[in-house]
Amino acid sequence: MEVLQKKEAIKFNNGYILGISFISALGGYLFGFDFAVISGALPFLRTTFHLSSWWEGFLTGSLALGCIVGCLVAGKIADKYGRRPGLICSAAIFAVSSMGMAFSAELWQFIAMRFAAGIGVGMASMLSPLYIAEISPAHTRGRNVAINQLTIVLGILITNLVNYSLADQGADSWREMFGLGIVPAALFLVGLLFLPESPRWLLNAGYTERAAIILSKIGSSAYVDQSLRDINKTGIHFPKGTYRDVFAKSVRPAVIVGITLAVFQQLCGINVVFNYTSTIFKSVGASLDRQLFETVAIGLVNTLFTLLAMWQVDKLGRRPLMLTGSLGLSIVYIALAFLLGHHASTGLVSIFVLVAIGLYATSLAPVTWVIIAEIFPNQIRGVASSVAIVSLWIAYFILVFTFPILAEYLGTYGPFYLYAGICFCGFFFIRFKVKETKGQTLEELEQNFIGH
Repeated sequence: MEVLQKKEAIKFNNGYILGISFISALGGYLFGFDFAVISGALPFLRTTFHLSSWWEGFLTGSLALGCIVGCLVAGKIADKYGRRPGLICSAAIFAVSSMGMAFSAELWQFIAMRFAAGIGVGMASMLSPLYIAEISPAHTRGRNVAINQLTIVLGILITNLVNYSLADQGADSWREMFGLGIVPAALFLVGLLFLPESPRWLLNAGYTERAAIILSKIGSSAYVDQSLRDINKTGIHFPKGTYRDVFAKSVRPAVIVGITLAVFQQLCGINVVFNYTSTIFKSVGASLDRQLFETVAIGLVNTLFTLLAMWQVDKLGRRPLMLTGSLGLSIVYIALAFLLGHHASTGLVSIFVLVAIGLYATSLAPVTWVIIAEIFPNQIRGVASSVAIVSLWIAYFILVFTFPILAEYLGTYGPFYLYAGICFCGFFFIRFKVKETKGQTLEELEQNFIGH
C-alpha cells in the first residue's frame, strides 16, 4: 500500500516532456531528409555525374561513412560536454553541408559534402534518442523515443513530396532538393536554444542543483527525489565511461544485443527500398513520374505505421513488435523477389513494397532506436550508444553500396532473397536473446538487464 501511494504521488508535466522531446527529435528530421532526398535526386545525379553502378553505390553510401565519424565524435562530446552541445554541432554541420551539396560542380565535391552531412546526421541519430530516453519517465519512454522515428519518417515523407514537385523543373532540380535542407537545420538550431541539458548527464557531471531544477520541470517533487536516488545509485559514483568500458564483461550482454539489433535494422534490407525506389520500379517498367510517385506512397505508409508503433510500443512491448516485423519481412521479401523476377505489374509490386514498409515502420525502425537508447548503463550510455549506432551505419553503407552491384549481376530481385534470409535469422536472435524492457526505468534496466 505504501509503494502504491508513492507511485500515486508522482506526477509528470507531460506537455513539457513532449515539447523538449520534439525539439530533440528534430535531429531525426535531418536524418529523414538526407535519407530520402537521394532517392528523388538519383535519376538526375546519374545523368549529371555519369554514375556507374559502383559510383552510384558509393555516392549513396558516403552519407553512412560520415555518420560513422559523427557517431564516434558525438559519443565523446555527449559524455564530456553534454547532450545539448553535440546536438547544436550536428545542426550547424548539416546546414553548411546542405548548401555545399546544392552548389557542387564536381562529383568529388558532392561526395565530400554528403560525407559532411553524414557527420551531422550521425551525431543527431545518436544524441536525439539518447537525450529523449534520459528525460522521459519509464511508462512513456518507448513512445517518446519513437517520436524521433516519427520525425525521421516525416522528414522522408515531406522530402519525397518536395522531390516529386521539383522533378519537372529541369536537369538541375536536384540542387534545389539538397539546398532546401538548410530549412530544417535552421529550425533545429533555433529549437535547441530552448532545450535543457539532460539531468542524468548533469548529475553524473556533478551538477546536482541544475539537474534537480530540470527534473522539477519534468515531474513532481516525489519524482525528483526518486530520480535523484536512482541515478545516484547507478551512475554518479562511477568514473566517466570509455570505449574500453563498453566491452567490459558486465555490460557485454547489453552491447551484443545493441550492436546486433543495430546491424540487423540495416541488413534487413528495407533501406534499399527507401534509397533505390527508382531502381526497383524501373526494373518493372515504371516511368520516372511513377517512380517518384512511389517514393511519396512509401513516405505516407511509413508515417502512418510509425504512428501505430508509437501507440503500441509501450502497450504490446518491444519484443512482440520486433518478432512480428522480422518474420513478416522475411515472408514479404520472398514474394517481392518472385514478383520482380517475373516482371509483375507495377501495382502488384507496389502493394508488397508498401506491406514491407508497414511491417518495418511498426517494428525494427522505431523499436531498435528505443532499445539502443535504454539498455546501457548511465555512466557509459553515450559511448555505448555510439558503438551500437556506428555499427548501424557501417551496416547501412554495406547495404546501399552493394545493392546496385548485386542488382547488376543478380537482377534487381536477387538481393531480396538474401534479405529474407537475414530477417529469418534476426527473428531467432530476438526470440532468444532480446529481453522485454517496457515499463522499467533506465536504472531498473541497468540492474536487471545488465546484472549489476
